[in-house]
Amino acid sequence: MENFFGTFKCECLNRVTIPDRATLERLTQEYIHFYNYERINMKNGLTPFEIRSKAA
Repeated sequence: MENFFGTFKCECLNRVTIPDRATLERLTQEYIHFYNYERINMKNGLTPFEIRSKAA
C-alpha cells in the first residue's frame, strides 16, 4: 500500500494543480484505473490485472 501511495503522489498528484475536491476524486479514479489495467510491471511485462487473472 505504501508503494502505491508513493507512486500515486509522484506520478499523479505532484504534477498538477488540483483546484477542487471533484478534480481530486476524478484524478484518483483515473490513476487507480491506470495503475491496475494499463501500467506495465517492469519485472514481467504484465499489468497488475493480467497478473491477477493468470493466478485465478
